[in-house]
Amino acid sequence: MTPRILRRTVAATLLASASPFAIAQQSDNDDPAKLSTIIVTGVGPQRDTDEMIGNASAVTRDDIVENLQGSLGNTLDTEPGVSTTHFGQAASRPVLRGLGAERVLVLTNGIGVIDASAASPDHQVAGDGIDAEKIEILRGPAALAYGGQAIGGVVNVIDGLIAEELPERNFSGEAYGAFNSVNDRGEEGAVKTKIASGPFVFTFSSSGRDFGDYDIPGFAESSALRASEGHHEEHEGEDHAEDAHGEHEGEAHEEARDTLENSFVETGSLAAGLSWVGEEAFLGVAVRRQTSKYGLPGHDHAHGHEEEHAGEDHEHEEEGHEHEHEDHAHGEEEGSPFIDLEQTRIDVRGGLDLGAGPLTRLAANLSFADYEHTEFEAIGEPGTVYESDGAEGRIELGTDIAGFEGALGVQVLDKTLDAFGEEAFITKTDTKSTGIFAYQTREWDGGFGIEGGIRYDATELDNVNFGTREFDLFSGSAGVHQHWDNGWFVGSQVSLTERAPNESELFADGAHLATSQYEVGNTSLDKERGVNIEGTVRWRGDNFGFGANIFHAEFDGFIYLAPGTTTVNGVAVDEVDELPVFLFTQEDASFTGSEIYADYRLDNGPLGADWEAEASVDFVEAELDSGGNVPLTPPLTFNTSLDGDWGMISAGASVTVAGDQDDPGAGELPTEGYTTLDVRTALDVSNWGIGSPGTELFLEARNVTDEEVRYATSVLKDSVPAPGRNIRGGVRLVF
Repeated sequence: MTPRILRRTVAATLLASASPFAIAQQSDNDDPAKLSTIIVTGVGPQRDTDEMIGNASAVTRDDIVENLQGSLGNTLDTEPGVSTTHFGQAASRPVLRGLGAERVLVLTNGIGVIDASAASPDHQVAGDGIDAEKIEILRGPAALAYGGQAIGGVVNVIDGLIAEELPERNFSGEAYGAFNSVNDRGEEGAVKTKIASGPFVFTFSSSGRDFGDYDIPGFAESSALRASEGHHEEHEGEDHAEDAHGEHEGEAHEEARDTLENSFVETGSLAAGLSWVGEEAFLGVAVRRQTSKYGLPGHDHAHGHEEEHAGEDHEHEEEGHEHEHEDHAHGEEEGSPFIDLEQTRIDVRGGLDLGAGPLTRLAANLSFADYEHTEFEAIGEPGTVYESDGAEGRIELGTDIAGFEGALGVQVLDKTLDAFGEEAFITKTDTKSTGIFAYQTREWDGGFGIEGGIRYDATELDNVNFGTREFDLFSGSAGVHQHWDNGWFVGSQVSLTERAPNESELFADGAHLATSQYEVGNTSLDKERGVNIEGTVRWRGDNFGFGANIFHAEFDGFIYLAPGTTTVNGVAVDEVDELPVFLFTQEDASFTGSEIYADYRLDNGPLGADWEAEASVDFVEAELDSGGNVPLTPPLTFNTSLDGDWGMISAGASVTVAGDQDDPGAGELPTEGYTTLDVRTALDVSNWGIGSPGTELFLEARNVTDEEVRYATSVLKDSVPAPGRNIRGGVRLVF
């Protein structure tokens, strides 16, 4: 969907919403401000977030719209215990408790995204939440029903395309559109409608964004990187009059500021779902087609391009720069690499209530996906192509035996990841996995409860060059909790997890220019094993609540990238084609951390407003057994917000304080901390007969003080800062 079509669709929906039929008010249960905190991700009975030992959270549609960024990891970054791999505004994955990549499973409606995002931080996740109804986050052992690959946690994007219940009204939906000042064009929007006729429910969704290069507060390169490269010493005393080429390079370096070049992103998504909903069963199918084109900031695939053309005459050079500027204005800079991505996904999901007794419910989910992205070296010059296609299915059988509620299940995955081209640092790999799992929980009248689960996975990775590796993986967890009627809840759990190394960790061998590294896998890597202990305490009153989760994990054979050497023509080298060599290696490691959070609500408070305040602090320390630090570990982070609601007008502010990361991993530089301020105000126009509750005009300012923000969890943190000050305004219509 192009931005122009998107704007027309939004406008049409706005006009349609003015009809008496569309103005029908939602019930209290549909009020976005009162969305349930029930967690549907996982197995067994659905539970409220306050009744789970692990730290689980549900990001509602309100929060998604308010915090929406161009990528999933950036959107969730302010959640407790969550950080981002930040690769510009287009590509990022969530990092949970310092663990990312394959250790955090990103799901769509409970099934994997089946893309290439875990293979590299520059690969976009096939789903960013722009049209999602809710995003659920499970941290730590609570996610083990999905296997050891979810050793860090699960992020489940729920899009609602397949209806499991009949909606209260025959026609409903939402239209959303916003403009951002921090990037050229800065347009984003989504439209979603749901139509019910008898037992059938049809859902349609369309979304898109068009972001140009974004503004940054200063140099693209961090002060630490510039100091380490000795820029000042390098140019001190140079005679630029004698070296015209050197002058050009110096000027180019000085110009690498204020705007992050080649950081544009354009996305589009079109999806539809059809469901049959009966009294005790449902069955539905959904199809989603999405495309994305985005630049790869922070590096240059076309190495040597400047030297090749350095001798061209000045007139031709000026013409080239003029043409470059023209292309750049459209989001594509000549000679700069970008990715063109597309995925088609088909989901089939059904459920059947079996009634009381030992077997309570049967649920099945099956997804097929065909993913491809092409990395272009320059405009019209395709380079490396990545393809990922496959299918994943999951069947769960709910049980209720002698007071124990739970589920038994089977999950099967069959996918292929392949790459073609000179920069294909991994080769064709087929992954097959079959898992069986069981989970049971029971709670007695006095508030004491127990829970536990086990899972076994047989995983096979077959690479075209290196052969086959097979892994038998076991995971299990057990926990106890006690809650009282006075609002207190305490619990603890222990878990064992095993994870198989992924395609890159085993079979990578080549230049990975996106991360400016020459990566070398290790076919002899063993499975990664972790033992995690977690404790939680929380209290919930009428207006105030707080809680804390403390965890400690010991990893046997933790897999990570570290500087090293490889053999080229019989010689051990630590650099190949001017790229430093990084090896996937294993070493024991330990992670210790906590998430502490609190919220307070006051109705009819000062200034006549209903007030809501929230605060959280999270930290993790990750150390290798040798005494070094695990790379890409987030710093101590504090988030707080205060919101006031006067009925028609609401306003709020939030502050994020991230500490310095002074304990970097090998090959990394320290990362400076930052403090950001965001403010937001909204006008509720539903009282004027426009739309339903939740319809609003909003205006916000992000990073008000134009702070330089660099994420310690980003492999390109020293060359790709986060956006600077952004004024964002838009409309959200609920009908």
